[in-house]
Amino acid sequence: MWSWFGGSAAKKKDSAKDAILKLREQLEMLQKKEKHLEGEIAEQDAVARKMVQANKNAAMTALRRKKTHETHLASTVAQINTIEQQMHSIETANLNYETLKVMQSASDAMKKIHNGMNLDKVDMTMEEIREQQQIAEEIGNAIVQMGEPTDESELLRELDSMKQEQLDTQMLSAPSAPVTATPQAAKGKTIEEDEDAELMKLRAEMAM
Repeated sequence: MWSWFGGSAAKKKDSAKDAILKLREQLEMLQKKEKHLEGEIAEQDAVARKMVQANKNAAMTALRRKKTHETHLASTVAQINTIEQQMHSIETANLNYETLKVMQSASDAMKKIHNGMNLDKVDMTMEEIREQQQIAEEIGNAIVQMGEPTDESELLRELDSMKQEQLDTQMLSAPSAPVTATPQAAKGKTIEEDEDAELMKLRAEMAM
């Protein structure tokens, strides 16, 4: 994979690693030199102190050597500081590079995730979720209501209504009963028939 700054990521990583390894080797050598010079300085200081009364020339020679070692030590310490700063800079730059590479990878992953998404799809999905939640709530309420005890008075009213419907049905489906003449009506009909017969008899006699 090619980086944003040119060259491959693997080469950049190896280059930084090699540079740090070489700097560490040089740092170890300078640190050894530093300890050696510190020992030489301490030794020449001890000689000068020992000879300060007995042999002035020897004491002066020891001080000159001490001064030379101190100059070399100062130079060595400066080199150590420079190398440590370089190592820190390379490590920081490499860390920044690796961090940026990870962030770029995360950004690419987010782009792939969001590739099939937009605000309209999100709104539509959220609306569907709300609808399904409402349906689930209604179903839950219905299930709860199914378990609630029924009002007895409501059952009695429904029972009365059913009885009335059955009575109405029976009355509508029953055949009509024949109309029976009352005794008074039958008597009136007989008198009328007798009168008709009497009238016919009278007409026959007159014709003779």
